[in-house]
Amino acid sequence: MKVRLGCSSYVVCTIHMVKTSSIFQKSTGNDERVKQLMGRGLPKARAIPGVKNIIVIASGKGGVGKSTVAVNLALSVSHLQKCSVGLLDADVFGPSIPRMLNLSGHQPEANKDGKILPLQNYGLSCMSMGFLVDEKSPIVWRGLMVMQAIQRLLFEVAWGNIEYLFIDMPPGTGDTQLSISQLVPVSGAVIVSTPQDIALLDARKGAEMFKKVNIPVLGLIQNMSIYHCPNCGHQSHIFGQDGVRHMAQEINVDLLGEIPLHMDICQTCDQGKPISISAPSGQHATIFNDIAKHLMTSLRKQEKG
Repeated sequence: MKVRLGCSSYVVCTIHMVKTSSIFQKSTGNDERVKQLMGRGLPKARAIPGVKNIIVIASGKGGVGKSTVAVNLALSVSHLQKCSVGLLDADVFGPSIPRMLNLSGHQPEANKDGKILPLQNYGLSCMSMGFLVDEKSPIVWRGLMVMQAIQRLLFEVAWGNIEYLFIDMPPGTGDTQLSISQLVPVSGAVIVSTPQDIALLDARKGAEMFKKVNIPVLGLIQNMSIYHCPNCGHQSHIFGQDGVRHMAQEINVDLLGEIPLHMDICQTCDQGKPISISAPSGQHATIFNDIAKHLMTSLRKQEKG
């Protein structure tokens, strides 16, 4: 069914919540209520119906290309494994998946049970707060509101039968990361970083956070690893060399792969047709396919213990 204003569906409730909560409100006697809610803590982790594996794609710092990697990695796994794959954009404040998957401006529908139906493109089932608000509208929420939104995106979406659900996390180690880590049984985490020292500092913090919440790190990905000049062919390690590789060795996890800094990878996502779709036989899509294979191997090792 189409979702319209006046409908009692989850989608409209969420849209209303976004529109009425996108600025900070002055407290009107709800402080005690908030304290009670926060005091209860998070509910125990529970499975998402139909979802077999949950893999979070994280980064310590923003701007390292995490969402670009998440989209192309999900597409590669879908192609290689010939299975159903979902992608949840958990970056409430800066959702980018709608544009990268050419779904900007599309609004999801609800099923007869009132659950939201994820949008589909390129064989992926997708959900994002970006589908529920205008692309130019900011979301300005406190942590409790973010936690409530994340719970809805996880449990009030009719994901169906999904072999792998990739969750594109926001950068850092804040409310969203903690909520997801404790709300659902996460199979493992992938951390994306550039080889730059300042990015690696925060990537280490992310790895340590997952360790503390008992989520295995399946591997690291070094993005923007090298730049090849298209004119003279000169190679430059703009952000440093092998930083992520050394970090992987230090914390004893796999380096899943290295992705070059290339305009095509960036532009294809901006245009809504990621490189794994626009040039599936090209060298960059092949890199993502190789990373996907290494990820699946790491996940199987983790499952065997």
